[in-house]
Amino acid sequence: MKLLSVAIPCYNSEPYMRHCIESLLPGGDEVEILIVDDGSAKDRTAEIADEYEKEYPGICRAIHQENGGHGEAVNTGLKHAQGIYFKVVDSDDWVDPEAYQEVLRTLRRFVYGNQTLDMLICNFVYEKQGAKRKKVMNYRTALPRDQVFGWDDVKVFMLGQYILMHSVIYRTELLHQCGLELPAHTFYVDNIFVYQPLPHVKTMYYLDVNFYRYFIGRQDQSVNEQVMIGRIDQQIRVTRLMLDYYDMRKIQNRKLRHYMVRYLEIMMVISSILAIRSGTEENMEKKKELWEYVKKTNPILYLRLRFGFLGQSMNLPGESGRQVSIAGYKISQKFFGFN
Repeated sequence: MKLLSVAIPCYNSEPYMRHCIESLLPGGDEVEILIVDDGSAKDRTAEIADEYEKEYPGICRAIHQENGGHGEAVNTGLKHAQGIYFKVVDSDDWVDPEAYQEVLRTLRRFVYGNQTLDMLICNFVYEKQGAKRKKVMNYRTALPRDQVFGWDDVKVFMLGQYILMHSVIYRTELLHQCGLELPAHTFYVDNIFVYQPLPHVKTMYYLDVNFYRYFIGRQDQSVNEQVMIGRIDQQIRVTRLMLDYYDMRKIQNRKLRHYMVRYLEIMMVISSILAIRSGTEENMEKKKELWEYVKKTNPILYLRLRFGFLGQSMNLPGESGRQVSIAGYKISQKFFGFN
């Protein structure tokens, strides 16, 4: 029995995947490291995956597939996972060694105890290239620490403070039960990975350690702003999928419903600001169509998203309105350390 399965989606990841894998090896036999080679053809990603499987049998597994994108690599990792818990670590990221051991001790306590844990939440660090100050995303104001809790116990999430794929470890069986399957050949599906299982999560635990190190700053990275603008259609596609997963009126727990609406609000803001930043009328039309889609399919949700503070700031009229939206975005960008 494996305590934890870690899927590492790899696509032409030769320059950095070893660092990622090496950071996970101290988990020993309790952890399986699923190195998913997503059709890499330009470098030695496939060979490196095979090397680790050969050197660490029973711990590392190399899985090769035709290129299907990040989401399909996560799907493949989940299908092969034998661990009680499941984590995704991107190939250019890594984990902190001391926090890693605390995470394993915590998971072990639940596996061999009498409580079922659905989701473990930890902090992550923006390892931004060239940045002197590294921003830590923690949840101290939002979540009770070092205890099992449910949605009723959640406190207030601050603006910009929301749970990302880097933060979570899910119970593997829960992901199977909720039918999680990420779309292939689509970027930004990590938002779906975090969002779609939420109504199925009943028990949570917040471990206040800086576990995940999230590397940002490469020019070709999917979260680079210019890259995101070029892929705005995929951002909008993911946002639409998330809008359609649940009827918010049927989410009975008030705090869960509030958090999920806030998450949708963030997704709408990202899609909107990318359209504004692009400066093209074509993308501004896509932004308009997205807001019209929400208005048509879910008028009540539309009112909440459109006339909340963030929604209003993304829909100010004219060129001066666009400049105000961009200014607000830049302030948030600097404060929270993303992109």
